[in-house]
Amino acid sequence: MNRQNVTLSLPKSLLKKAKALALSKDKSLSQILKDSLEEKVREETGYKRAKEKHKKLLIKGFNLGTKGHFTVSREELHERR
Repeated sequence: MNRQNVTLSLPKSLLKKAKALALSKDKSLSQILKDSLEEKVREETGYKRAKEKHKKLLIKGFNLGTKGHFTVSREELHERR
């Protein structure tokens, strides 16, 4: 895997907490940041994929067995008894 170094500017308090987290998980700070970024990217791409899939379903519609014809009027559906 090709890698590229990046420079981050983080608040010192956040960096200190991130280093402590990495140490407690026996990982490097780079690995903690990589894992977090991968999770964010996975969530975002998964959400977009699911959103597109469901939009297509809504556009296509569902087969309710009526073949587009309703045998009951709106008034009959909402009739109070």
